[in-house]
Parts: sequence; structure tokens; C-alpha cells
Amino acid sequence: MRDAVVVEAVRTPIGKGKPHGALARVHPVELLAHTLRTLVERSGVDPELIDDVIGGTVDQVGEQAMNTTRYAALSAGLPESVPATTVDRQCGSSQQAVHFAAQGVISGAYDIAVACGVESMSRVPMWSNVPQGKDPFGPGIAARYPEGLVPQGISAELIAAKWSITREQMDAFAVSSHRRAAAAWDAGLFDAEVAPLEGVTRDECVRPDTNAEVLAGLRPAYHDPGFAERFPQIEWNVTAGNASPVNDGASAVLVMAGETAARLGLRPLARLHSFAVTGSDPLLMLTGVVPATEKVLRRAGLALDDIDLFEVNEAFSSVVLAWQQETGADLDKVNVHGGAIALGHPLGASGTRLTTTLVHAMRERGARYALQTMCGAGGLANAMILERV
Repeated sequence: MRDAVVVEAVRTPIGKGKPHGALARVHPVELLAHTLRTLVERSGVDPELIDDVIGGTVDQVGEQAMNTTRYAALSAGLPESVPATTVDRQCGSSQQAVHFAAQGVISGAYDIAVACGVESMSRVPMWSNVPQGKDPFGPGIAARYPEGLVPQGISAELIAAKWSITREQMDAFAVSSHRRAAAAWDAGLFDAEVAPLEGVTRDECVRPDTNAEVLAGLRPAYHDPGFAERFPQIEWNVTAGNASPVNDGASAVLVMAGETAARLGLRPLARLHSFAVTGSDPLLMLTGVVPATEKVLRRAGLALDDIDLFEVNEAFSSVVLAWQQETGADLDKVNVHGGAIALGHPLGASGTRLTTTLVHAMRERGARYALQTMCGAGGLANAMILERV
């Protein structure tokens, strides 16, 4: 069987997803085009050889509608003959793009593919694709879940309550994320993966000086009297400080067969070893990372102790801490260059952003195996294992 390897991985700096954010003036098509253009330039691959471009975007409406990935590829200067498609597995969208690209290469359907993603939350805010007063779920979901589903923030609170995760623990984890991200920037560890854009050279949300005292002063972000009555176990400890912000950004990875990389004289960053996707309780929608981790390890024939580095998307501190409790993973190996709480979470771009950070961290630290997993709305999760080659 053929293998699939990552030979290049890049991302934009990540801006605040607000009208005043550093990248708010950049159209989402251009955000993604910048990473595609940089990917081709840095790799030296003839773009005529690319079989497909697969991109993730969550809110596919407005300036992110009409198959954003296709127009980003054209804007980047890729040949018109190179096709592109845009996928949605919620926050796992661009990690799913990596899965699809690698699976296409392994199967022989592709020789070279690009997996990528973009989200401009300043220009296309979350839930822009659901007009006010419209029901995106339908009567069957209402019948199956008669008490109603909940927003992600409430899910994060339910997770904290179920796993007895305290406010202090969540805030401490958030502080660690910022300090690791700041240290990685100061050490130049992001230089190889970030492609500066419009004068923006660093991630905008990293706060090196944040501390537990500052975070302790923040108010609960999702307190709601109705949900408080329905879920009396919630202690309302999720804040803007221990959750990921809203962001603008794009990222892309170049995937090809190992034999193709050898023929082109390219040195792989990592081999895409194993993949898993899973569904979970849509009420506790963010816990799918636990069964996804178990599933991908089982498929790979590996144990948790075999994994040198982990990337677990920091949608909320409670998600990663619950995952750690269930798996027993060493947090010193998790998100070693910081995570989404500090770096940001531009929804459709986050999957390939995690992959980009992970493959560079593997090389920098000499890691053999790494595992990436991320939760998604609706009770979804992706997981994959990468191996140094």
C-alpha cells in the first residue's frame, strides 16, 4: 500500500475575529489564497501536478460561500485545471480535509493533494449561516432530543461539572497555553510555519503576561437562567479567558505519496499514519475526542505511551482537561507550543493549523509519533496519528 506524507505546512498569523482585528480587512478567499501560494512557493512543487485542493470552512455563507476553496486556489494562481472543494465537519473541517487528502493519496486516487482551511470570523461571524428565526435541526431532532440541545458553551460547562474540573484548573491551563505560545514565538519556533500577511507577523491573541489573578476576575461567559434551572450541576466557570477566542486565519498542508516526494526530491515532515472519526453525545458534544483517541490508537496498533506529542484543540480548557482525565495523557506532551486558547481558533482553519504546528514541533523535538484530535459541534471528533520519516 502507498503511504501519504506531509512535505510542507504553512499558516497565516491568527488575528482577532473582530472588526478591529489585524486581518479583518483581508477577504477570506485572500486569506486562504495566501497560504496556498506560500505552500507552492516554499515546496517548489509544480502546481500543475496538484490533483485536488480540499478546504475546510464552517460558516459557508456570504464571503465564505460558493466553494471558497476553489476561488482561493484561482486567486493563488494555481492552474484552472486544478480542482477544489470545500468541506464542513464543523471545527474539524480542515483536519477532515487532511484525512480526505491522505486517503486519496493512499488509495491511488491522488499523487499530490492540498488540505487547507479558512475562517474569517470578523467578516463572517459564527452562525451567520443560520438566519434569525430559522431552525437548522428540523422536527426529527426535536423529537429525538425533546428537552433541546445546547450551545457549545453550555456543553463546556456540563463537561466541567461531569469531570469535576474547577475554575482554578481551567484558568491554570489557559495561562499555560499563553505562556507556551509566547515562549514558542520568542524562541523562533513558529518562524518556519507562519507566512506573514499584510504586515501582520505574529498571532494577535497571545497574552504573555496573563496570569491566574487576571483570569479569576473574568465573569462567566455563558450563564443563562434557563440553563441554570435545567442543569443545576453547572457551576458557571467557563469564561472568555479559559475558552478559545473568535479569530481570522488560514492554513494549508501539502500531502503526497512518499514515492512522489522521493521522485521530486522533497523531504517529508511526517507520514500520515492512521485516521479515525467518531460521533458522540450531541449534548456533551465536545467529548468525542476521547473515543476518537481510543479509536485511532487501536487502528494504529499503538498505545498512548508510544505518542511523543499531542495536539488537542483547545476549544475550551474543560475539553482538554476531561480528555486528559479519561486518557491519562501527560499534559507536558500536549500542545507544547500553546493551543487555541492563546493562538486562536479560526474554525475552518484550525485543523490544518494544528497539523502545521504539530509537524514542525515533531521535527524540532525529534518526536517519532504524534496524535492530533479535535472536537466538533453536534458531537463529532477527528483523530489522526503522524509518524516521523
